[in-house]
Amino acid sequence: MIRLRLEKLKIPLLEPVDLDVAAGQWIGLQGPSGSGKTMLLRAVADLDPHGGRVLLDGTSCDQIQPPLWRRQVSYLAAESAWWFDRVGPHLEEVPADWLESLGFGSEVMEWSVRRLSSGERQRLALLRMLANRPKVLLLDEPTANLDRASMETVEELLAGYGRRSKPAVIWVSHDPGQLERVCEHIYTIADGRLV
Repeated sequence: MIRLRLEKLKIPLLEPVDLDVAAGQWIGLQGPSGSGKTMLLRAVADLDPHGGRVLLDGTSCDQIQPPLWRRQVSYLAAESAWWFDRVGPHLEEVPADWLESLGFGSEVMEWSVRRLSSGERQRLALLRMLANRPKVLLLDEPTANLDRASMETVEELLAGYGRRSKPAVIWVSHDPGQLERVCEHIYTIADGRLV
């Protein structure tokens, strides 16, 4: 079943993109800095203006309320945003075993967001996203700020979510080895085209 379909998706820097991603399929995306990888993910998440169409399970983005679309088609930025001073209000729906799997105890809920390292922020932002049970994961360098052990635990957590929920996944990384490990197909942005 085609979960995510891009039809002539138009954004700056790229020729129109046509792409189908099936439920449970993991697509890797690489390319030089500034080539349009993040812009593409943000357009799919309907965070930035774009032309063409994006469909989730056959329903066009413009037929779904934006907040609901973004819960189902979730974008994890390379640097996540935080709205509250403490961690807890961001993670009310995150299961305790997910926190433990990424090395956090329940006390993290009382921590100030300001005290978090960039790697801790990224791991917690991932949990915040997965708590919405999205059907599409748009992952923009999800392990860029992590050490090797943390990177492996994140990959394991995502693989487990993938087995259970069968999301369509687009994973952007500058690490070709990681994309080969986690993705079925890898696309490259070259000369303004997805190849």
